Amino acid sequence: MEKLLLLIPGEPSERLKKMIERSTQGIQYEVLKNIDEVDNLQNKKILFAVELGDTGINARLYGMLEKISISGKSFMKNSVGSILINSNNELHTRDVARKIILYCNMAGCTFPGRPLCEAAGQLKNFNTQQKLSPDLSLDEICLKDSENVVKKLTDFKDEKFTKPKILVLHASNYKTSNTFSLWQMVKSSLDGCSINEIHIENGSVKDCKACSYKACKHYSQNHNCFYGGIMVEEVYPAIIDCDIVIMLCPNYNDSISANLTATINRLTALFRKVKFYDKYIYTIIVSGFSGSDILAQQLISAININKTFILPPYFALMETANDIGDIEKTENIKEKAREFAENIKRHQI
Repeated sequence: MEKLLLLIPGEPSERLKKMIERSTQGIQYEVLKNIDEVDNLQNKKILFAVELGDTGINARLYGMLEKISISGKSFMKNSVGSILINSNNELHTRDVARKIILYCNMAGCTFPGRPLCEAAGQLKNFNTQQKLSPDLSLDEICLKDSENVVKKLTDFKDEKFTKPKILVLHASNYKTSNTFSLWQMVKSSLDGCSINEIHIENGSVKDCKACSYKACKHYSQNHNCFYGGIMVEEVYPAIIDCDIVIMLCPNYNDSISANLTATINRLTALFRKVKFYDKYIYTIIVSGFSGSDILAQQLISAININKTFILPPYFALMETANDIGDIEKTENIKEKAREFAENIKRHQI
């Protein structure tokens, strides 16, 4: 087993130390507290261990992220990452974790599905898991989760496909959407791939009803959901069949559109039965003004951390275009689209 690189910005708490100790048992690792000492973090299995304390602010962590950001797109090329994070309260852990993931991803780092163990406050975030393992304390469940995160990291291997099956989910207007126009540019370079596009029309997907775990599990046994409709008839089978999902996400008020948000929420019923650890997520995000990174982080939370899709390097193509057709005027946009397509085709044998 290759040696793990453990990045520890600042001083870990006793709880975080226990998470590190438990998750790295039997694993050789090197500790690095200052990445200014290195030229790059390429070709490594990297575990962040981050202490947030009471405030959610770790100045040394932000120093690390600054170094990663200014060091270029290849600083973490061919590396794979995961995160252990601790907070004294129930805030900040997810927000900081997805920032780490986005910065590292833009520097070339891959993240396996569910790459995060977060110890938040009194560990209420593990209450649901405790229902499935009532004999274990919340502390023990947290430590086991730490162990699982690191095991997925050390075991991770990139997948290759003879003819990648790509599912594109969008709710865009074909004639006026800058996001859809950018996708068309990307699509023109995806030769050798099988592409299935599903248009989520207004009103076609009702949002999650928040069924009980038992009810949701019942429907999931037949790849079904309480509401049925396009999700059950088209989206679920397409998700199961595909290797890669691309979500087209115009920025509406710094959030993913309602139709796609509902689609993500409704994946929960399928997820009860089918995990997505072998599938990849990409996105194309176009903002009228700013905020594309906010949507990218929302997708990291929802699809990579929660729904277990793999986050490949450079998973998000993010651009700014306001008026109809503005994306066509963006400098070097066709070259950017081609490079994004080539990055997707890295999964092709």
